[in-house]
Amino acid sequence: MEYRNRRLDIVLALGLAAFLLLPWYRIEGGFFGFGWLADFPGSSSVSPGVLHIVNGRWWLAAPALLLLLAGASRFVGDPRRRGTLLASTGALGIALLALQGLAIGFTGWTWTISEALFGALPDGQPAMGAGAVLSALVFVLVFSFGLAERGAMKGDAFVVGAIALLVFLVSVFVFYPVGSMLVGAFQDFDGSFNPDGFTRNIVDPSIWSLDCVIGGTRCGVAWRTFWLAVMTAGGSTILGLAFALVATRTGFRYKKSLRLLTVLPIITPPFVVGLALTLLFGRSGVATQAMSAILGIEPGRWLYGLTGIWIAQVLSFTPISFLVLIGVVEGVSPSMEEASQTLRADRWRTFWHVSLPLMKPGLANAFLIGFIESMADFGNPLVLGGSHGVLSTEIFFAVVGSQNDPSRAAVLAIILLSFTLTAFLAQRIWLSGKNFSTVTGKGDSGMHAALPRSVSIGAHALVVPWALFTIVVYGMILIGGFVKTWGLDNTLTLEHYAQAFSIELRDGAIAWTGVAWNSFWTTMEIALVSAPLTAAVGLLTAYLIVRQKFAGRELFEFALMMSFAIPGTVIGISYIMAFNLPPLEMTGSALILIACFVFRNMPVGVRGGVAAMSQLDRSLDEASLTLRADSFRTIRKVILPLLRPAITAALVYSFVRAITSISAVIFLVSAEYNMATSYIVGLVENGEYGVAIAYSSMLILVMIAVIAGFQFLVGERRLRRENRVQSLAATTPASLRQEKTA
Repeated sequence: MEYRNRRLDIVLALGLAAFLLLPWYRIEGGFFGFGWLADFPGSSSVSPGVLHIVNGRWWLAAPALLLLLAGASRFVGDPRRRGTLLASTGALGIALLALQGLAIGFTGWTWTISEALFGALPDGQPAMGAGAVLSALVFVLVFSFGLAERGAMKGDAFVVGAIALLVFLVSVFVFYPVGSMLVGAFQDFDGSFNPDGFTRNIVDPSIWSLDCVIGGTRCGVAWRTFWLAVMTAGGSTILGLAFALVATRTGFRYKKSLRLLTVLPIITPPFVVGLALTLLFGRSGVATQAMSAILGIEPGRWLYGLTGIWIAQVLSFTPISFLVLIGVVEGVSPSMEEASQTLRADRWRTFWHVSLPLMKPGLANAFLIGFIESMADFGNPLVLGGSHGVLSTEIFFAVVGSQNDPSRAAVLAIILLSFTLTAFLAQRIWLSGKNFSTVTGKGDSGMHAALPRSVSIGAHALVVPWALFTIVVYGMILIGGFVKTWGLDNTLTLEHYAQAFSIELRDGAIAWTGVAWNSFWTTMEIALVSAPLTAAVGLLTAYLIVRQKFAGRELFEFALMMSFAIPGTVIGISYIMAFNLPPLEMTGSALILIACFVFRNMPVGVRGGVAAMSQLDRSLDEASLTLRADSFRTIRKVILPLLRPAITAALVYSFVRAITSISAVIFLVSAEYNMATSYIVGLVENGEYGVAIAYSSMLILVMIAVIAGFQFLVGERRLRRENRVQSLAATTPASLRQEKTA
């Protein structure tokens, strides 16, 4: 009897298309240019997999046969046997494709043992192309469908397939490149095994010195980075909570302006903030010179070191904490606060024992993100660090500096990863075994308890001065684009904007003559593609982590944080090392930039989704599943509408990071795909500060417009709460109304 499965049929059809209708290997000039269609399928450079098998690349026959074997599973009647067959063919297909890609290079075997076992090859193979990549994804789905047939995750093919695809993608774009880079810790310059570099660097006193603790003057770079990260995470979390409370729980008159102000630092290239702080507080800064003239204080260099880095990092990362915490503060159920006050608790006791504990997931996630962001930050320490280097800058100089020591860079990356994973584990232990659900589908009055007077005063005392300080910093940035020479000649001019963004009409057509247009359009295209992908992958991962139980879930969550925890410098270098040669060659293309942004920024979407989803009672999911909706429909109709703040945060953050990232981008850009931050760094290096600031100011305005567009498209989450007595029907999950608002 023939077994019919529509999902499996579609996947197998895609597998046949991968072997018959798509070029198997990478195409020079790019697949999406479609210039290869003119030579398809006759030319060997664009031939499909089946023709390569006929022409002597016999190793491709095994995956093709496995695909046919998976198709034969439709004639197996027993579900468990059918599942075993599908899972086996899928796993074997993935393994064979990976081994072939790693073992066979341009000229033949890349491993000596392979040549000894199978003999020399007359020809090698290029990097994988569209056909090979699609076939790999098909084998992943076949494997997951097989597990579902055997009863994994209660037979839910969507959940199993999502887990399998995410594990596969994280393995390819996180583990593989990072592993390629870490291997350098045990290699010599010629690639041979040599652990001397690792043993020498891991015990280096300049890394682990505790002089700053026991009375000396200098900390080792590891401890210096750690304490800076703790201070930055604490400061950004406290300020982020204060901004969230003022924006949601007080009658502050300028709430909308406050929300915009908190977003400004995150949409600014980090070195621009450093330059603005230098203009204010450097030895020749405006504030420094004013203090010197008024109080007679000798100008100092206090800004250049950990103090300056800390100010810049808190300024830069507070908006991330605010974006994470705003949804958490809004999501605290007023009914619990009402119950506390009904039992005669005052406002302070209600806030301290009811409201604040329910915000723990958000506070923990905000602290963790601030800690990791500080650890991985590259731009601020590079501008303001002076002689006080941190791990990220030390890694950069170990690779591109005069020392040229990739082994030291790998050791420093391992230390950095140890710190971030330890913080992640501590957060997990603190939150383990606790339930923070506040959105249950039941009606309540919708009126949050007023903040205690002391908390309200304290929040305003933090928010107002910091907001004014932010305005001053951005005022300096704005002025810098309109003066002739920043800090020297303050004559007003539009010359910098004209040079960067001039437009002319030539023969009735618009000519983009400004020097910045090429990198600007490239940046916008890549950011707009990567942002939705980042949000989708991050929130899907958050759903799986919070709502599903599967083997290796903790390890999976750890793996996701790796790309966020490692400095962008290391990510960029590891991507170059991993994707410059077969099996996946992507350097110089837009794909490597998109992949870098998606898997480096995805953890923010994950953490924001985890924090928001922790407040959604499981009864909402269970009610949907009880009414025979599958997991995909439950996510689309129930979960996603309740996660609008998290969706907005993920979209905003991923879009902004794609535009403002520098540490990884500077290694991955090419002449064809040059990003804005890389171009601005070139302007700064050439001394064209006015044009660089003008370009940065234009990016800020564009990002504000796009962020507003994201907010309009996603809408706000509004939980309709009723304070009147409701019927039984009105207290079902259907009474949780979602309204999309502009």
